[in-house]
Amino acid sequence: MKKNILFLLVICLVASCATKTKKPEQRSKLLKGFSTYYNTLFNAKDALNSEFTTRDKGHKDNFYAPYIPILTYEEQPLGSDLGQSEAFAENSMKMAEVANRPSGRSNSGVPNIPGGPSGNAPARPDGEQAKGATTLEIAEAKALKAINKYSVTRNGEEKNKQIFDAYMILAQARIYRGKSLEALDALNYVFTHMKDDKRIALARIYQGLAYDKIKDYHRAHETFAKLKGEDINKSYAKLLSIYYAESLLDAGKKEEAAKELDDAFELNSNRKLKSRIAYLRGQVLENLGQNDKARESYTAAYKYANDFEFEVKSQIAIAKTFNGKGDYAGAKNYLEGISKKGTYGSRKNEFYYALGLMANKAGKKEEAQQFFRKSLFEKVSDPQIRGLAYYEIGKSYLEKNDYIGAGSYYDSALAVMTYEPSKILLKDQSEYIKKISRNYYLIKKNDSILSLAKMNDAQKTDYFTKYIAKLKAKEEKEELERRRAERNKGFDTGDYSANSVFANGSSNSFEDFGVTTKGFYFSNTGTVSKGASTFKQIWGDRALADNWRFSKKMASIEDMKNEALGVTSAPNPRRFEPAYYIEQIPTDQGKLSQLKKDRDTASLGLGIMYQNYFTNTPLATKTLYELVDVKPEEKVMLQALYEIFAMNYEKNPQASERAKQILLSDYPYTSYAEFARNPKNKSFVKSTEEVENEYKKAYALFESEKFAESKDLIDQALQKYPKDALVPKLYLLNAFNAGKSSGKEVMILQLEQIALNYSKTPEGIRAKEMLNYLKSDLSFQATDNKGNAIPQQPGGAPVQPNTQNTGSPPMNNGKVQQQENIATQTLNVDPGLQQGNPAQQKKNDKSGGNKPASKAPPRPQ
Repeated sequence: MKKNILFLLVICLVASCATKTKKPEQRSKLLKGFSTYYNTLFNAKDALNSEFTTRDKGHKDNFYAPYIPILTYEEQPLGSDLGQSEAFAENSMKMAEVANRPSGRSNSGVPNIPGGPSGNAPARPDGEQAKGATTLEIAEAKALKAINKYSVTRNGEEKNKQIFDAYMILAQARIYRGKSLEALDALNYVFTHMKDDKRIALARIYQGLAYDKIKDYHRAHETFAKLKGEDINKSYAKLLSIYYAESLLDAGKKEEAAKELDDAFELNSNRKLKSRIAYLRGQVLENLGQNDKARESYTAAYKYANDFEFEVKSQIAIAKTFNGKGDYAGAKNYLEGISKKGTYGSRKNEFYYALGLMANKAGKKEEAQQFFRKSLFEKVSDPQIRGLAYYEIGKSYLEKNDYIGAGSYYDSALAVMTYEPSKILLKDQSEYIKKISRNYYLIKKNDSILSLAKMNDAQKTDYFTKYIAKLKAKEEKEELERRRAERNKGFDTGDYSANSVFANGSSNSFEDFGVTTKGFYFSNTGTVSKGASTFKQIWGDRALADNWRFSKKMASIEDMKNEALGVTSAPNPRRFEPAYYIEQIPTDQGKLSQLKKDRDTASLGLGIMYQNYFTNTPLATKTLYELVDVKPEEKVMLQALYEIFAMNYEKNPQASERAKQILLSDYPYTSYAEFARNPKNKSFVKSTEEVENEYKKAYALFESEKFAESKDLIDQALQKYPKDALVPKLYLLNAFNAGKSSGKEVMILQLEQIALNYSKTPEGIRAKEMLNYLKSDLSFQATDNKGNAIPQQPGGAPVQPNTQNTGSPPMNNGKVQQQENIATQTLNVDPGLQQGNPAQQKKNDKSGGNKPASKAPPRPQ
């Protein structure tokens, strides 16, 4: 017996010495596998598991992000009979959630959950960082130590099979520390020195995961897809399907991700995993607009859920994807029923919110609002749901153009919401609504005043007599409600007993609230402060107004509307006299003109905000056309017409046509009219023979000095072929027609528009050159065909005694002759040299310049 013990001690001593002195290729693999696991590697794995356990305790699903993660790293089957490598695969199914995602999913915009893991330090339940080395750093160091101490290589091949597990721990620790490139380096050793290991598929899975973390989605998907085509261990296949699906989702490939999630759902038998996979699949399908399939997936998530929170959120998701065509009454009864059962009763506010969503989908708007309001009266179980209920109520106000009401509910939603991206979006909307609200109520107020100012005295008296009758009825109703409240609630009913809040036990003076100092009540600041505090405890915040005890504790939406409209809340003793209101109507024409100007400016801003903030083009167009109809000042009119045309000319030409015609007929020589004639095209097609022929005809008319006919022909061609490659050339020829017929100023306007819209074309470049010349300080004197000077108008345009603006004499002096020379050069550009015809451009470049085509029209001399 002693000999056996001595023999074992000698073997252990020799093995220990061999480990310290020999290189990996010189070591013996005797006892190395045993020593690796039961020494350093065990500590590495223990550190890694400890980290995952710690992070798991702090994990909380964010159901308001676009996607939830599948894995929560809880099902860690330590000591299972899967075998060591399969245990790593199973561990990964709960470890994966700890992967450090500094910016969330790349294409979904899901941020890190507050309090979750970040950087190299593990997340703790108390939110504090661990001092010294983190557990992931310890796991990495221990894995490296196991590799350095116990690796055994022969002819470039690793003989100690336990080293594979060490490299898996090393790769995971590095991936979850955000060191994916270093993890790939570690895995490369496995592919080089352990390529025949039967567990190599697991290393490939981590390789794909590492590629995904560095956003090299092509390599990640290539790696995963190759593994999908191989016959691999079932536990590996489960892990692969999950990582592959999430990687596809990270890359924005939602359709492919949904298909892979179908496979993951079938492969995984764990109820919790199936539930999470189904929920994520529902989110993906919902984002793809496939609400019916999404609802089926959410139903499966609810069926397999083993977590109370998950059950509730699954029910809400089912309600969100209700298509409005199903059995609304049955679904409503079901949700109302389960909201009253057992622990579900604590989530009644969430179920009411879900019922409101379903009612909205079913077209029952009023019923939906009732459910959202019921949700607000229940105990709060989830602040985000409460915020969303406020948001839905606010949205209903917004649909009715009640911006004060919408803004109030949006502010309430912002105060309680917890999901930051939603808060950011809602905050922007709230700011937009406040800006719109200011304009909207200014318009209403000024319209009201201007309408009253147009009435005669009899009409004013009749109007305010009716208003006073309504006011009296309203106040009588409020007084009746006050008395009823007094009877029901016992406010000031004559109960002055010692226990009553109205009692004054010792004297007829104010209650001293415990202050022993005698004298005038308001002379003691301490008494006043304590009295005010006690008053607020009993009555709350009250406005200084009649019947203060029966008024609401906070300003109502109606009060805010009255304030925006300039209506005072405190009643005036003369409020029942028509003369009181008539006296306040301004009669000074200057004040009325300013009210009209302010109203028009606000209306212009309102229309622009509808488009810019909410992309509500129909409402913006309607608002701006209403402004046009009241004939605002010219600069406001031009801006309104421009906005109408700009927002509609591409998608809804019918809506923009009226604005275009007003610009062309009433303001033909403005830059806005030029934009209406020549809106900026985004793309051109190749020049056609028909357009080339039209261009030649127009050019021939120009040469024959038939400028009006040339212009009409060009306008017809532009309307018929708006995206032809010759469009810039046609506009440039039209600019010369305008210069000949209407003067230099009109020509400059058209050239500016060409230079702006077609800056990269030869015509745009020539337009810029001509603008530099035309805007120079050279004097300009117009002459007639005989060379006689033409008298100038104050603005510089020639006087045209017997013609309209469009029929002025041709400009024929020296400077205009130079313009004609420039025109000759400009119009001498070949029609093929256009944006959208690069082949012809390249051909001409090789030939040495812009030469006229064989079919080009005659050029002016």
